[in-house]
Amino acid sequence: MQTLSTIKALRQTLATHRHQGDKIALVPTMGNLHSGHTALVELARRHADIVVATIFVNPLQFGAGEDLDAYPRTLAEDQSKLEAAGCHLLFTPSNALLYPNGLEAHTRVIVPEVSQGLCGASRPGHFEGVATVVTMLFNLVQPDIACFGEKDYQQLAVIRKMTADFHLPIDIIGAPTVRNDDGLALSSRNGYLDDAQRAKAPALYRTLCRARDALENGMRSNDVLHEALENLVAAHFKPDYLELRRADDLGPVTDTTQNAMLLAAAHLGTTRLIDNIPVLLPKN
Repeated sequence: MQTLSTIKALRQTLATHRHQGDKIALVPTMGNLHSGHTALVELARRHADIVVATIFVNPLQFGAGEDLDAYPRTLAEDQSKLEAAGCHLLFTPSNALLYPNGLEAHTRVIVPEVSQGLCGASRPGHFEGVATVVTMLFNLVQPDIACFGEKDYQQLAVIRKMTADFHLPIDIIGAPTVRNDDGLALSSRNGYLDDAQRAKAPALYRTLCRARDALENGMRSNDVLHEALENLVAAHFKPDYLELRRADDLGPVTDTTQNAMLLAAAHLGTTRLIDNIPVLLPKN
């Protein structure tokens, strides 16, 4: 696996592969990789000849008081994991490379509607930062496909809409959430949990599963969501949101909606966890 840190080297290397007719896949990450990330690389390998991963802790998607400075940087370990998963090329740009004139002067990409609410309400400007950096990476790599995890479901929806709105010739592939044996969705931020919090954390997924079962059995959504929020509080979480949305565009569910997503974010101590599961609503 090659590791490159300049735009010139990246473009020259990819031009050679493109000239050979290789299909290129992109897996953007912020590093501190876990099995969910390597599953994305393995998925990308099934769809492309060359897999490009990126590691960049993007300052534009962190708000004031968030964990930008504390976010784990584990490049050597990440390189080993990517190589073992079959990644061919790793791009590790610096802040100065991607934002040479600073963050305030940089052009932004805003994806309306799907960015609003949920994490978009809790983290103002977050999806603007995500859309901006992913647009840059799409331009630099020019992949045929790009793989993103479904754990960050709103992020995936934002990227899908952005790609469609800009008519980009990139297939966006979502990968199922990878979980620990106890159901907790894998996340780099799980490392912030102490032992007692880690033992409580799977209650988020269990709560979502119980709520999904109730919804699929025809119980009223308001009642189900209210009970689920109470259960999270009883499990020592501080809920941020727990909402039922349409699966395709994250709009409000209607009487005709069948494919939905149940999405939640909650703090356990100082750690913010997110999760989601699909819900098949009964026909009315």
